[in-house]
Amino acid sequence: MLTRFRPGPSLNEQVEQLGLLASLAGRWSGNGYNLIMLPDFDSTPPSTGNKPFRVLLSATHETLELTPIGADVPNRGSQLPGNTADGQPDIAIFGLRYLQRINDADSHEPLHIENGFWLNVPSSKIPKEDPSVVRLGSIPHGSSILLQGNAFTSPDGKPQFATLDSTPQRNPAGAALGSGYLQPLTDAALPPRITNKDAVKNPNVVLADAIKPFLEHMKSTTVITVSSKTAGGVMNIPFLQNTTSNNAAATNVEATFWIETVQPDDGHSFEVLQYSQKVILNFLGIDWPHISVATLFRQ
Repeated sequence: MLTRFRPGPSLNEQVEQLGLLASLAGRWSGNGYNLIMLPDFDSTPPSTGNKPFRVLLSATHETLELTPIGADVPNRGSQLPGNTADGQPDIAIFGLRYLQRINDADSHEPLHIENGFWLNVPSSKIPKEDPSVVRLGSIPHGSSILLQGNAFTSPDGKPQFATLDSTPQRNPAGAALGSGYLQPLTDAALPPRITNKDAVKNPNVVLADAIKPFLEHMKSTTVITVSSKTAGGVMNIPFLQNTTSNNAAATNVEATFWIETVQPDDGHSFEVLQYSQKVILNFLGIDWPHISVATLFRQ
């Protein structure tokens, strides 16, 4: 489908049309933590099979680059012939394109690469929808995501990190998982850079520890939260579709981003970007949380 862009707006106009997404724009770099459980039937490295699954915990280094599209993207409304009262006018979408790259912080092994768009979507009357933010992403495993949510300013100016439980759950629901599935996660050794022992059960503690030195001087926080459950979903190539195989299929993605402004008493202000993301991977009839968190600084 051909996308026709209108003449590019000025920088100030772009910032206004991006809404709270404007605070995401730029280049960010920093460190994080990744928790994932993977099928391990194969004995070919990096797999270590023959086992049902393995637990992989990694300290990570990440760069995230976000650039304004530079023009509005008109989505065409329509109306029935001769009926102007019930028509839906066009809407104009502004957004950012992004590139995310994540490596193991110690071995420098590449762990993840993703590109896509963040979109600021205005309200519409047909269908009747409130304004929203949308994240579109493509991952070279053969998966694409569409997440929808909203952006807002934190009432107290600080981030709030909910408990993010890493416990796998049987799906479809059935008998509780036994120790053979739960103990390997409990026994998993944290990478040397991650020191909080609670990071296996709740990876969000890594975010709380990282931002603790700056909380006293934090002036504002923008919160962006998106989910594939709200509207959208996850698409996978046939190899990753559980309807035809038992391979690891991504079935749901939820993420929260916090853009924090810190103003020290004796220095210039700076910005910190933190995020927490939970992807559900389904294999062996079990939903396995794949959780990534990171604390990045504007470059």
